[in-house]
Amino acid sequence: MRYRSRVTAPAAALIGTAAVLAGGNTAYAAPQPEPGDAPGPETLGDPVFPALGNDGYRVGAYHLDFSYDPSTTLVDATATLELRTTQALGRLSLDALGLDIRTVRVDGRTATFEQVDEKLRITPARPLPARARVTVCVTYTADPRRALAHTAWVPTADGFAICPQPDSAHTVFPCNDHPSDKADFTFRITVPAGLRAVASGSLVCTEDLAGDRTAYTYRSRSPIATELVQITVGDYVVKERRGPHGLPLRDVVPTARAEALEPALALTPGLVEWIEARLGAYPFETYGLLPCNTDDPNAFDFTGLETQTLTLYKPNYLLQAEPKIGSHMMHELVHSYFGNSVSPATWADLWLNEGHADFYGLLYRYERGWPDSLGLTSFEARMKDTYARGDQWRRTSGPVAAPNAANLFDSQRYLGGVLVLYALRQLIGEDAFHAVERAFLARHRNSSASTEDYIALASHTCGQDVSGFLRDWLYGTTTPRMPGHPDWTVTPVTPSLTAPRRQAGVRWHENSATL
Repeated sequence: MRYRSRVTAPAAALIGTAAVLAGGNTAYAAPQPEPGDAPGPETLGDPVFPALGNDGYRVGAYHLDFSYDPSTTLVDATATLELRTTQALGRLSLDALGLDIRTVRVDGRTATFEQVDEKLRITPARPLPARARVTVCVTYTADPRRALAHTAWVPTADGFAICPQPDSAHTVFPCNDHPSDKADFTFRITVPAGLRAVASGSLVCTEDLAGDRTAYTYRSRSPIATELVQITVGDYVVKERRGPHGLPLRDVVPTARAEALEPALALTPGLVEWIEARLGAYPFETYGLLPCNTDDPNAFDFTGLETQTLTLYKPNYLLQAEPKIGSHMMHELVHSYFGNSVSPATWADLWLNEGHADFYGLLYRYERGWPDSLGLTSFEARMKDTYARGDQWRRTSGPVAAPNAANLFDSQRYLGGVLVLYALRQLIGEDAFHAVERAFLARHRNSSASTEDYIALASHTCGQDVSGFLRDWLYGTTTPRMPGHPDWTVTPVTPSLTAPRRQAGVRWHENSATL
């Protein structure tokens, strides 16, 4: 989960060429394609980020090789992508911003390239046929401290972490930056002595290199959406423990704060056990927390972020007592199921991630008798309060499943999503609701799914057509009646309640109710 609320700057305002990005390096000039050598579309048509992603191919695997130099704070990198074309291509594109591209090779042959807006356009030495397996290798340098219109880099005094969600993975590596194109990942990260490198997945190799440097290699067993990748370097210690049924848990903790953070880290086994009883076995090879080694309040604009197998946190947040953090830790853990294992097909489907994370995070809170931020102590009481706000939120933030880039992370996607799930449970009953949840996760595991996928599966699983019911809740401009609660009322929208025009940096609502 994150709370960033921004609209990407117009293309003309962004860094547009390799010469600008590199501060003087000259880009290769890509030749115009010959007739019949069609370029692949430079978008996947996302309704929230329409310029994001590229078509004409799908990525099967990324192999990222990073080398961090603390004296310059730069990263020298090679990104090797294994693609499969879906059409004949005279040119293809990757998403890329702020990367100083040096070379591009396609199947071992030098390719011409240019950087335009947030795209890396690649023209291979020969056209690519449809349904071909292709390897694209890009060498480049990245500056984690470079000022960009948006960035995934989180610089720290001793290295960096990354927070790619929703659309900034391509400031770290060239990619098809959309959750619908998940892929396998291998990470090799070289750092000097005294620093530790960690990434999503499991450690598979450690190499001692010349110059007192070490290379750490990690590999994912399951595909990862680009927005969920984590790569971090710094003065960290890796703390390992066992979770339910022997699940390996690993936390990546600032060395100087390892002891202080231990009470929070020790909560994870119990959290995993609780959610597995409701959603089934944890879907990945490991889980853990990454309290990023910075206390800068501006380092990133969220409390926790669900990078796959390793949740990024502000460290000071985790120093609080369990009743202050347990509910939100559950929220982030639930993203391993809704958001990571099953990723959104488009960014308009974000409510599936955040609504589910808040739903189970709140259940966990109220089971333990911890009051929420409103002082409420029951799920029903919070839902009644949220229900009353329904029409106002639909006016200021749009329907639950119809966000835009400015309000994507508003409370409508969080608590508004919880209210939809609560209404469905009220309609079909708790047993049928749990069956829907597990069936959805099983059907779309290691893939992406849309709101329509959830609607269709809910109808099929519960044995009744709930499509109209769910579409009214998800896309309606007014709040439907709540099953089982005919006495609940919605506060009418009046001019005095209509939100003022949004200003930069001002949030619409309080976002996650688990905080």
